[in-house]
Amino acid sequence: MKVIFDTDPGIDDAMALLYLSKLPQIELLGITTVVGNASIDTTTRNALFLREKFGIAAPVIHGAGETLDGVHKEEPAIVHGINGLGEIDIPAVDESGLLAGTAHQFIIDTVNAHPGEVTIIAVGRMTNLGLALRQDPSIAKKVKQVIIMGGAFGYKGRSGNVTPLAEANIHGDPVAADEMFAAEWPVVAVGLDVTHDILLDKDYLAALARDVGENGELLRQMCEHYANFYNNVMGFPGVVGHDLLAVTYALFPEWFETRKGPIVTIRDGLAVGQTAQMPETRKGGDPAWNGRPHQTICTAVDAEKVLAHFRETVSA
Repeated sequence: MKVIFDTDPGIDDAMALLYLSKLPQIELLGITTVVGNASIDTTTRNALFLREKFGIAAPVIHGAGETLDGVHKEEPAIVHGINGLGEIDIPAVDESGLLAGTAHQFIIDTVNAHPGEVTIIAVGRMTNLGLALRQDPSIAKKVKQVIIMGGAFGYKGRSGNVTPLAEANIHGDPVAADEMFAAEWPVVAVGLDVTHDILLDKDYLAALARDVGENGELLRQMCEHYANFYNNVMGFPGVVGHDLLAVTYALFPEWFETRKGPIVTIRDGLAVGQTAQMPETRKGGDPAWNGRPHQTICTAVDAEKVLAHFRETVSA
């Protein structure tokens, strides 16, 4: 499976990238960066650092530092730390892995070079995807699928994490998200409805450090900062592996329950960033949803299988 990984590293992004690096089924074509968990220069530096640590051959491509909605959001240092990776020490990075050009142009060129073959796994804001669609709308018909970590649709009473209605990646650029959901490519949204089932507690992280070695210990150290946020703010006894679940879906969609239907992202106002799906089983409907492609959201997941597979894979 050919994959572009669009990311804003980020602690859970690091988990997902380690996961990708260990999967023989995945041919990672490029790591495109976007502003989000930290500034674009910081997320790009983090991607280069993780690429080197995890022994990844695919290049890093510098992406969008400003969102399509034109609204600046404060970086979530309380969640990921000022440096985006839980305040671990990050030495000077080797920039030889940085490919010239922009992320959205890399997406366009790669999709056109491999029509029908490329899966985009996007675990940050959707800005690079939105820019690519605006420049070359034809790529939507050539992408195999787009799997995003984003959105919240109310299953198990789960709603937003930035506001009571909006999840962070969608809230970060609601215009790009809305354009992405409206495009004629198959989108799967792996949102908070399922990611909050992927809880890595202290014992699980200790096992990773023991079984994975240096990179497992690196994740454990990053997660100390992350765990403080989840414990103090959310009351969770561990950290949530949001982004790794988008990778799992690419391999094992049968581990998920899903629902289909057109999706609209609220672009402004009090509900900005809210994702709203009209189920395809509903008759009639609102004009704002009619005519949009039917996209997929995840509504449940076999968390035990996911956590076991992640641990087995990164420990190999």
